[in-house]
Amino acid sequence: MKKCKNNLKTLLMLLCLLSTTLAISQSNNRTKGKSHWPNGARLVVSFSMQFETGGQPEGAESPFSGNPLPKGNPDLPAESWFRYGAREGIYRMLRLWDKHNIKVTSHVVGEAAIKYPEVAKAIADGGHEIAAHGIAWDDQWNLSYKDELAFVKKGIDTVEAITGQRGVGYNSNWLRRSPNTLKVLQELGFLYHIDDLSRDEPFITKVRGKNFVVMPYTLRNNDIVNIAGKNWSPDQFLAQLKAEFDQLYAEGADWRRMMSVSLHDRIGGAPSVVKVVDEFIQYAKQHEGVVFMRKDHIANMVKDDPNTPIDNAEIQFNK
Repeated sequence: MKKCKNNLKTLLMLLCLLSTTLAISQSNNRTKGKSHWPNGARLVVSFSMQFETGGQPEGAESPFSGNPLPKGNPDLPAESWFRYGAREGIYRMLRLWDKHNIKVTSHVVGEAAIKYPEVAKAIADGGHEIAAHGIAWDDQWNLSYKDELAFVKKGIDTVEAITGQRGVGYNSNWLRRSPNTLKVLQELGFLYHIDDLSRDEPFITKVRGKNFVVMPYTLRNNDIVNIAGKNWSPDQFLAQLKAEFDQLYAEGADWRRMMSVSLHDRIGGAPSVVKVVDEFIQYAKQHEGVVFMRKDHIANMVKDDPNTPIDNAEIQFNK
């Protein structure tokens, strides 16, 4: 009898232990599997690869722009610096994306595609998103509605004719859009724009009463701002990327987070920069729940998600 009681006691203890183990396991699974993204990711990373070579105006910003030549005199070294993007930079970055099986978003200036159609086609053929960046590297904030519509439409039509892809995302020159830009983009059938710095996740804004996706851009993880603009070293850029990633990844346990990184053909395509971006990608891949996505894929994923924030901070311009 005593032996039976001991056996029963042991069995009850084992059942209690098993029940506790299962409860802890289920709790851990719920925590581990928690996601604020429709695809189950913890953090989404999106690269921009801007293709602008050939679309730059006379006197465009370059390593030589601090000492400009008199107007009408060709700045041959500056022109060669821009050509680096088409000759070397884009192709080096394309090899990097292939190495990691990552698809990126490339905002393509229309005149760059005209001058270097083989580069624009290589981007499209690699499975990357061809997005719009105007017909030329020029201001549009000062255009009338009609002229801005023509500027954007000519750019998107031109790039589509060359690459076979019609862009659904837009980036203005230096983000300087006009009060009419989102209405222009809506009229032309765009899905999203990136000329906004207000969040670390995509959101919806109302344009003429309809939803329009905003995919926030970055000045922090941006080669033209940091490496070219502040003379950062590639090591400093890598440190910035890792610090940003670590914080956003930690926050991703509690709410939706997206990390944006921007690279430009002639800067991000330099050997040293590609090397540290390669190191960053390897670092990010060591973390569970990290996905790399094109911006059009992200925008389509969140546009109808009820958890996507709605922010109408600019409603006075978008009525």
